[in-house]
Amino acid sequence: QVQLVESGGGLVHTGGSLRLSCAASGTFFDINYMGWYRQAPGKQRDLVALIFSGATINYADSVLGRFTISRDNAKNTVYLQMNSLKPEDTAVYYCNARVKNTRYSAPSNYWGQGTQVTVSS
Repeated sequence: QVQLVESGGGLVHTGGSLRLSCAASGTFFDINYMGWYRQAPGKQRDLVALIFSGATINYADSVLGRFTISRDNAKNTVYLQMNSLKPEDTAVYYCNARVKNTRYSAPSNYWGQGTQVTVSS
């Protein structure tokens, strides 16, 4: 099993910055990708950014140029540097990872518990 532990959320003013971290722990063979989704009250959970094991990165259009995702493979940790934050970035941010538990198993999807990011105007 894989556990994802997030940290770094909080309250910030418009234009401010926050850095989220998510560490994967447990026993597994390989991580295909790690990334972040977010869910605002009354809305669906949406992709923010993903980083694949080959370093390919996907960003939501709404965060391009403001957010940067990075990954430390040695620590099985993914980071999300969020700059120029806007009130519309307010949401619970969830870490997501697609993991192969063994060499021959199909990949499984894991979620963190979520961390609140609030941007005040």
